[in-house]
Amino acid sequence: MVPPGGHRRRPPPGPLARPLLDDLASLRLTDGDDTYLGAGVPWFLTLFGRDSIWAARMLLPLGTELAAGTLRVLARSQGTRDDDRSGEAPGKIMHELRRQDTRHQGERMELPAAYYGTVDATPLWISLLHDAWRWGMPPEEVAALLPHVEAALAWLGTHTDFVRYVDKSGRGLANQGWKDSGDAVRYRDGRQAEPPIALAEVQGYAYQAALHGATLLDAFDRPGADRWRDYAGALADRFRARYWVDRPQGAYPALALDGDGRPVDALTSNIGHLLGTGLLTPKESTAVAEALASPALSGGFGLRTMSTQDAGFSPLSYHCGSIWAHDTAIVLAGLAREGFGPAAAKLADGLLIAGEAFGYRLPELYGGDDRADFARPMPYPAACRPQAWSAAAAVVVLHAALGIYPDVPAGRVTLRPSLPLGAVRARGLRIAGTPVDASVDASGQATLTGLPATITIQEAP
Repeated sequence: MVPPGGHRRRPPPGPLARPLLDDLASLRLTDGDDTYLGAGVPWFLTLFGRDSIWAARMLLPLGTELAAGTLRVLARSQGTRDDDRSGEAPGKIMHELRRQDTRHQGERMELPAAYYGTVDATPLWISLLHDAWRWGMPPEEVAALLPHVEAALAWLGTHTDFVRYVDKSGRGLANQGWKDSGDAVRYRDGRQAEPPIALAEVQGYAYQAALHGATLLDAFDRPGADRWRDYAGALADRFRARYWVDRPQGAYPALALDGDGRPVDALTSNIGHLLGTGLLTPKESTAVAEALASPALSGGFGLRTMSTQDAGFSPLSYHCGSIWAHDTAIVLAGLAREGFGPAAAKLADGLLIAGEAFGYRLPELYGGDDRADFARPMPYPAACRPQAWSAAAAVVVLHAALGIYPDVPAGRVTLRPSLPLGAVRARGLRIAGTPVDASVDASGQATLTGLPATITIQEAP
């Protein structure tokens, strides 16, 4: 044991990755010939749009087959009509699929078997296809999904100011981002926000999806790309004008806008998902990185979902103070990609030590207590384990440390390692379906071998 306030040497990503890959294998489900990941055991062993998409996106360094299967399964259930009860809308990607309608005892919720109450799965689906294409998903498989891209973009275009959600049925999820518990969207003073809600990170997803969609349309000689570039630019301008909150400790984007358009000013992990989307300017990215690196957010075993300075914070609150491995991984990857290596390493350090505490099998979430006070993270009693995007977080840490960013259609791979974890090595990653070996030495020098002859290495500027 390490005494409170003590330090221990973090384990390398490798030992964390191996048992978590076993967990991922246990979550594999099939629909015909297509494979995808169920969200988690025991509560969510089924297709979840957001969870299955994120897990497949995180695992792209291991190959594109899982991403392709996930994309096709979700495309087959893409919305075609408006239905307030299920949340379905034309072009919208589904949230979850059950065998039958689900009632939650003691709660008002009654969810149809095919439920579409998610605001982020649709833009994330577009970006998964784009990223899988960049990693080498066969062009004919990408082309077959382009009508679904156009339908998803059309859904995005129905949101003319910001991408918002509201449960019109009165029986579905009150909150429809990844933090979907009923009390997840709070002001700094602890009050809950009223819908329609426009979450900060969803605007980043929408911005990125519009540009990713435009790139795919251009690459496959389909019309309409300029419309989505214009959409992204206008969204970024609106975000810049409406979301930023000024506080004595610094400026940061609000968690959301409420139904009256007011900033929901809690400081949360959501803003970290904006990094890497392109929505922020370099100056804005620096402000976000500084907010994320504050002890109030990153003083635990990873990234807290809400800062300790907010009235709604509780270390074992499901979405208002706990730590989720996938959330931490997404944010540290964004930090690393934008060059904030020390801030990313601090989060990776906490995540790796948490992995050791849980026997190298990261649960869905755990307590957000401070590392200065606790030697190990507090378990969350009802957490799923295994859980898909938590297990996939180990691959995200490894990928960020190696800094491999392929663009197979353009015939190049960029090497930009910026997560200082020391020497790291991985064998059997896949680019364009070909196994490759990658390593970064203690000085940060990257090496990549085994690439197809058609792909060249490009050093990052």
